[in-house]
Amino acid sequence: AATPPSQRPTAAPVPTTSPSTTQTAGSVFRDCAECPEMVVIPAGRFEMGSNNGERNEKPVHSVDVRSFALGKYEVTQGQWMALMGGNPSRFANCGEECPVELVSWDEAKFYLKKLNAKVSGSEEGPYRLPSESEWEYACRGGGRHKYCGSDDVGSVAWYEWNSGGKTRRAGMKAPNGYGLHDLSGSVWEWAEDCWHESYSGAPTNGSAWTSGGDCSRRVERGGSWSNNPAWVRSVTRSRDGASRHINLLGFRVARTLP
Repeated sequence: AATPPSQRPTAAPVPTTSPSTTQTAGSVFRDCAECPEMVVIPAGRFEMGSNNGERNEKPVHSVDVRSFALGKYEVTQGQWMALMGGNPSRFANCGEECPVELVSWDEAKFYLKKLNAKVSGSEEGPYRLPSESEWEYACRGGGRHKYCGSDDVGSVAWYEWNSGGKTRRAGMKAPNGYGLHDLSGSVWEWAEDCWHESYSGAPTNGSAWTSGGDCSRRVERGGSWSNNPAWVRSVTRSRDGASRHINLLGFRVARTLP
């Protein structure tokens, strides 16, 4: 299993630097001490969805994704509190290195405005939610595993059968091929996209699908500590109202690169 954040050596901190100097695929950076660690994801093309699963996972379609950065972990309780003050999490006793939950899509967007203001002076800065296609592309990590980084669910995910009915500290499970943790299981992660019942007509350029569909509900991906293996697959999709608060819901930040 990967080394938990609290056990990482302090002698080699994550660089606090502009991503313009660290754009090599796989590079890790953060823009400020309180900011999430970000991993540079390479550009590429992949086949999104599955023809063997639910109707909303079809049809399989090719998507071209530009290079971007994605959080190495889900936003933690500590990172949330550093910007927002309070802690909404039901599992607050889990600690600052556990994923924040009970966060609605609307609240995640507000966090991103505050993060952008901190690092760029504008609420319209580079931080954002990932598009659904960026999320699945990053989840796959350059491969095509059943879960995000492996065909063995227990190696990469906290889910119904091993979580003990609660969230766990970030980074305790193995990373995927891009060095990202906890994309399968842990907490459902919000995407930018409006909900559509299938991929018919979906964008093929990696952008968020924010026209048509049901924009009162937003896409969530990855499954949670409460779900069985079928719900933490790399292709599984779900949705909730943008103002919905449940302890299965958190998020991971994306960053547009220069």
